[in-house]
Amino acid sequence: MNTVGTAYKVLQCSNCPGNTEYYCKSCPCDLCLRCKEKHVKDLKTEEHNVGTFGEKINPIPTQEICVRHPNKVYEKYCEICQIPVCVSCSEDNSHRFGNERGLHRLLNINIKRQQHMETIHTIRSEALFYRPILLARIKADFKICHTKVMLFQSQMIRKSKNLKELIDVEQHNFFFNVFCDIDIKIKCLKQAKEMDKLLAGLQKYVQRYEQSAVRPISFISFIKRKHLPFIYLELQTYKLSMAKLLNKEGLVQSLCEINITQLMSAPEIQKSITVRGVHDYKHISCVTSDRAWVSDHKNNLILTNTTGVTLHYVMDLCSSSYGSHTVNSENELIYINRKFNINKLLKDMKTTTTIIKRTDLTSIPQCVTWSPCTGDLLIGMHNTYTRTGKVTRYNQSGQLTQTIQNHKKGWGLFRQPIYITENNNGDIVVSDVSISVVVTDRCGRHRFSYNGRPPNSGLQPHGICTDALSHILVCDGATDTVQMLNKNGRFLTYLLIRPSGNICPHSLSYNVNTHCLWVGSLFNNKTMAIYRYIERQNVLKNLNQATADLMESIKKFELVRQRRKNRSHVNQATADVKESLSQNITTERDKATAKYDCLLISMSPSMILIVLLCFVSLILFCFFSNLFSPNSKSIKQYKFLTKC
Repeated sequence: MNTVGTAYKVLQCSNCPGNTEYYCKSCPCDLCLRCKEKHVKDLKTEEHNVGTFGEKINPIPTQEICVRHPNKVYEKYCEICQIPVCVSCSEDNSHRFGNERGLHRLLNINIKRQQHMETIHTIRSEALFYRPILLARIKADFKICHTKVMLFQSQMIRKSKNLKELIDVEQHNFFFNVFCDIDIKIKCLKQAKEMDKLLAGLQKYVQRYEQSAVRPISFISFIKRKHLPFIYLELQTYKLSMAKLLNKEGLVQSLCEINITQLMSAPEIQKSITVRGVHDYKHISCVTSDRAWVSDHKNNLILTNTTGVTLHYVMDLCSSSYGSHTVNSENELIYINRKFNINKLLKDMKTTTTIIKRTDLTSIPQCVTWSPCTGDLLIGMHNTYTRTGKVTRYNQSGQLTQTIQNHKKGWGLFRQPIYITENNNGDIVVSDVSISVVVTDRCGRHRFSYNGRPPNSGLQPHGICTDALSHILVCDGATDTVQMLNKNGRFLTYLLIRPSGNICPHSLSYNVNTHCLWVGSLFNNKTMAIYRYIERQNVLKNLNQATADLMESIKKFELVRQRRKNRSHVNQATADVKESLSQNITTERDKATAKYDCLLISMSPSMILIVLLCFVSLILFCFFSNLFSPNSKSIKQYKFLTKC
């Protein structure tokens, strides 16, 4: 077919020579873009139905075929499901006409189409018209974006290479530092072995000191005579001498510290107590050497003695707490009541006062302890909504002074603190049943956490306390043991391993006066045991007395030495004075001799002879006068004269 010579007719606007883009179905007439805008804005033709010319050529069908039933068209619209339906769909059980339950509401689809006619008109007249233009622009933008993305990708590859080089350098430096640290650790281990040898030698000196406590000066002299080797600290590149470091006061302090480690012995049971009125022992608070407050899981709080007799009973103990009571220096009971307030029972056992009221409704007090160092109250609290915990400090006036909750890095220290105590060095020791034993210093800084031996072995901490040597004692519910740690968190020993009479140790309390450990168990065990594992209190006292005597002897020795030194200075001054006096006397004697010589030279021989005769006659007179006298001293005078 030859189309070169075929004539084409270009449709023009009915009102102007412009190209036809729209047409009015109501007039009818063809319209360009400018005439279409005027036609729509004119008040006479404002309500006319204007569409694109493409709709006139390819009209969009007003009826749509059902997807589920191809031989049917959509006639209804479900307003609940917001989908069109045909007659077959409406006859189905899912979209039945006149559904009694009201689950579906069917409308005529033409009514719904009339409601959205404006939106449909906008899409057909404008969105579909501008679609090719927008697609062309999008393709151009896609090419530009592809170019920019390739540029950014090349920059990222270059920067990633630089980053990889930096990581390789840091990895090399890290491994180098690790190996250096390993070498340092090996050197430190060697030095630790040398220190152990030196400590073993000092242990012998300690034994000698204990045997010669009455002779401290001789012992110090013995230490000074011994040759103590040098310790070379290669990391700091300088040399220390043990002989210089061990002065007299430091030596005594070192010997006392070494001897304290020998005070530990196997725990011996002192007494077993069966308390009437309690089912088990959830918490224990020692009052005196023979009295203690005990509570069980049924909220019974009883003051008892070592014979098991109930002395007093408290009615309003809280139900959800564990270490819910403590005792202050006045032997007054401090406990958590049912309203989660902190009450104090005075010594008269009649007056109860509320010292701290609960203000934080989101947190529940779980445990409380009294600080013997500051007199403050330390309370462990648990938030059941966030499953977090915290420790609060209240002063003696009941004011909140400190809150310990998070680590310096941001993570929480506690989850559910159930028992709390304070060590002799001011550390706050918390038994957290959800985590481990958590220890912070007095300022709230985290020191360490203990989670069992070996580490991460599933420790279930319950009752906790500290002894006179700053050791931490904790009950482990997983192994039914009482474990002992030092104040720095290092495991020392299993103090009690499934003790007889206490199948499951659950609560602890240490009496600082008698050095006895009160141990209670849970699960309907009515027996409480008192143990003692520090057997050398008297030795410790004697050692302290011997140390005091040693220090007194050293002071006396220093005083005597100072006196001797002063005496030597006095003797030197006396000698100087004597020497100066002798020199003066010699000078005077020489002067007198010179005078006598001058006198003798000036006297004549006859005068000298007369003087000698007078002197001899005087001597003879005295001799004969005493010789014939009855005095018994005449013989002695005669002997004296003969000697002369």
